[in-house]
Amino acid sequence: MNKQLKGFMNFVREQGVVGLAVGLAIGTQAGKAVEAIVKGFINPIVSFVVGDTKGLDAATWTVYESSSRELVFGWGGIVSALITLLAVSAVIYYVVHGLRLDKADRKKDK
Repeated sequence: MNKQLKGFMNFVREQGVVGLAVGLAIGTQAGKAVEAIVKGFINPIVSFVVGDTKGLDAATWTVYESSSRELVFGWGGIVSALITLLAVSAVIYYVVHGLRLDKADRKKDK
C-alpha cells in the first residue's frame, strides 16, 4: 500500500496535477471576487467619470449616426473584461507564489 501511495504522489508531482487543481479552484473563486469588485467599486467610479449611470459595461462610442444607420462601439464591456482579467491574473499569481504552491508540483530531480 505504501508503494502505491508513493507511486501516486510521484504521478501527481510529475504531471503537475496539484498546480492544475489549485489554479482551477483559485481562479474560479478569484474570478468571482474580482468581478464583484469591478462591478461594485470600479464601475461606479468609471460611471462617475464618464457621466453614464448605466455602468462601465454599457459605455459606448458612437462614430456615425444617421436616421437609418449608426456605428456604435461598446468599449465599456471590453475595458471591464480586461480589468477583470488582469486583476484575476494578479491575484492568482500572488496567491500561488505567496503560499509557495508553485513548488508543490515540481518534477523530482533525477
